[in-house]
Amino acid sequence: MAPWFLWHALSSTARLSTVLQILIFLPLTLSTLSKSAFLLLSLLLFLHSLIHGTLVLFWGSPALSIMQVPMHPFLLLVCFNAFSEGVHPWLTMAASWWGKILHWSSPGFIVMEGMSSLLVAQRLGQVGKQLVGEGEGYQFGLLVAAAAAYVASAWWIVVSYPAAAASPLSSTLLGVALTSLIFLTFIGFGLRRTNVIESSCLALIVAYNVWLCGVDDALVLDPALSYTPLLSNILPHLQTLVNFVSNTLPKPVLFALVYRLLVLHFASRILPTIGADSWEDEAGLDDGWEGRPTSKLTHLLLTYRQSIFVTVYSHLLLLDHSSQVWWRWMNIFFTLAIWSVELLVSNEDDAVTKQWKVD
Repeated sequence: MAPWFLWHALSSTARLSTVLQILIFLPLTLSTLSKSAFLLLSLLLFLHSLIHGTLVLFWGSPALSIMQVPMHPFLLLVCFNAFSEGVHPWLTMAASWWGKILHWSSPGFIVMEGMSSLLVAQRLGQVGKQLVGEGEGYQFGLLVAAAAAYVASAWWIVVSYPAAAASPLSSTLLGVALTSLIFLTFIGFGLRRTNVIESSCLALIVAYNVWLCGVDDALVLDPALSYTPLLSNILPHLQTLVNFVSNTLPKPVLFALVYRLLVLHFASRILPTIGADSWEDEAGLDDGWEGRPTSKLTHLLLTYRQSIFVTVYSHLLLLDHSSQVWWRWMNIFFTLAIWSVELLVSNEDDAVTKQWKVD
């Protein structure tokens, strides 16, 4: 039992080390070298994560998570050496093309985040619907939780309003978004195709995106604060390191990264459960859950999650404040549009809809 526990602890530490290295190395390269060096490191990390994911897919040994730990510092040194003197034109061209691919992927990231957010909100609404049938205690608790979510989202929007609605256009967009959310909520209640848990989650999603629209540019990345001369004393040395990390890691980008990865992860877990009964009726119980297409997709997403992590993080770091704002508004209206289509098009006689939506 002891060797197994030791091996599990070592493997978990290695995975945590990998995440922290990626979180620090990418903004470190962007702030200390150049955008081209950052793109090259992002490309190398992405290629390495693809190779690592493929090995996990076909080999599946837990030793892979430990073996990959030295690779990230090695790739960082490769980048620093490549840009220390004259840069090879092929490296510059590869970095440039990778930057274009990340830029062109912006609509895809917005679609994935919007649909995943809606899917998670609907799953929470479904779970709440099931808990309500367990007793009045659950019903009262869920009503209080939904009311708290409504209040929190309203407070969040009010606090974010001065920065998010700094221009007439942005204030108009905010008004349209809030009006659409309120009308869609009442339409969903009238058609009995949503509940307070799902709609309160949508309100939180809108408030979160409005808050990101108002994040100031200086909070995203301040290269002037990214370096402080190191002193010989060990305590100031550690303090300098803490200051460097805290000023280099962009806090709003980290919030957006964590949120996007979480909703993608939960959505990948939810997808195989949609229409499970109908799949079993058609394919038979012998095929099992593993034979379903959504299960295979979930397995691939989880296997290559490190590649998704590197790509999403690199894309968020590349966006400037104005681009962040416009993509956030598009995310809000895309999510509301998908929700409106789902509310109006859902067929109440469909077996999957009856299970997935409220009665």
